[in-house]
Amino acid sequence: MTTEPTAPADQAAPGSQAVPTGSTAPTDQAVAAAAEATTASRPTVDVHAVDRLVAAGARLAASGISPGTSGNLSLLDGDRVLMTGTGTDLGHLTADDIAVLDRDGAHLHGPRPSKEVAMHLAMYARDPAFSATVHVHSPSAMALSCLDPWAEHSAVPPITPYFVMRVGQTPLIPYRMPGDPALGQLIAEHPRTFRGVLLANHGLVVSGSSVDDALAAAVEFEEGCRVTLATLGHAPNLLEPAAIAALTAKHGTTWDVDTPVVG
Repeated sequence: MTTEPTAPADQAAPGSQAVPTGSTAPTDQAVAAAAEATTASRPTVDVHAVDRLVAAGARLAASGISPGTSGNLSLLDGDRVLMTGTGTDLGHLTADDIAVLDRDGAHLHGPRPSKEVAMHLAMYARDPAFSATVHVHSPSAMALSCLDPWAEHSAVPPITPYFVMRVGQTPLIPYRMPGDPALGQLIAEHPRTFRGVLLANHGLVVSGSSVDDALAAAVEFEEGCRVTLATLGHAPNLLEPAAIAALTAKHGTTWDVDTPVVG
């Protein structure tokens, strides 16, 4: 009787997969433990907050004031900041497009955040009532940001009651390269009170107490810029100081009525 030759101990039998000497194949338990550790390392965020940010992007894109992949949004979620990732299209966001940061701007999870993190953090640092921030390169805001400001305290004049009551005064922030942390510093250190600013040759930034509040302010900000551009050279009738004071008192915005206009 003949017998088949036996494979050496360190050689795999025909039809089997060899395991390198000195290594151990991962068990199902080890794979599961690794997956669990990865999940545990992810920061805890409110899924509803992520959904609100995704929906806000769609609404902003539908409004027509956020062309292409130019804008960015953020929302506070406890001690976390949820922010759209760099280069994302706000009209087609998914949960995978949302970056998670701490309140100092350290990246905790998700895609690389927008390069404008410093501006968003500066707005939150200015006022604890802010919980959402919008930055867009909307056409009228971009155009107006290329001109001299109407006044030292506001690049946009008190042209409509809706602009005054939903946005308020909006100083012009000097130009810095997009993504430059100096933009955040200029916003943080500005002496005026505001909920929105116009960035020279760049666009608008505005914050609100909620996503809905910030979106409404951004749309009205753009509209105020549009009406201002449409009336350039026509000496429009602006709101009187008493009307401005009544609007800001009722709606919680700010307007320094005693500040002279530029030029």
